[in-house]
Amino acid sequence: MGWDDAPAHVCKGGDIRGLAFCCPPIKPCPVHNKLAEVGISAEDFVTIKEEFGKKTDLGKGAGTCFGSLVWCCKASKPCPMRDSVLMSIGMSHDEYMTLKKQLAEEIVKHSSVNDMTYSDEDIQSLADTFNISLDEAKVALKNSGNDLKTAIKTLRLKNL
Repeated sequence: MGWDDAPAHVCKGGDIRGLAFCCPPIKPCPVHNKLAEVGISAEDFVTIKEEFGKKTDLGKGAGTCFGSLVWCCKASKPCPMRDSVLMSIGMSHDEYMTLKKQLAEEIVKHSSVNDMTYSDEDIQSLADTFNISLDEAKVALKNSGNDLKTAIKTLRLKNL
């Protein structure tokens, strides 16, 4: 199963869900801008990921760059250290990406993105733009974690 519509890494322009693939915010990089954009402090970001790691196998990975799979990137990006850990704990790339999707959902839950409310007029504009029903537009927003930019990207991809 995995995560079919996984976003790009934040450093490659990915949306908020891409924070699931970011390193700790210890150097100047796009993660700081994305965290500011979604209203999560660097300290809270670290806590969210570390707490998620304690509850799942993403907390394993002493042999990775930052000592935990929560800080590792997408399975599609080659990484011998991450893959060695996955092999040693018997986790497939699909299982890994499923957990990363859950981590992304946890990050979105703590962001200001979820605090946004869209009027029926806003949602109707989204529906009109993509020639879909109001209900389909509401589902697109819900599936994107209430992130309008992600909903637009997803709907744009479906129209290709």
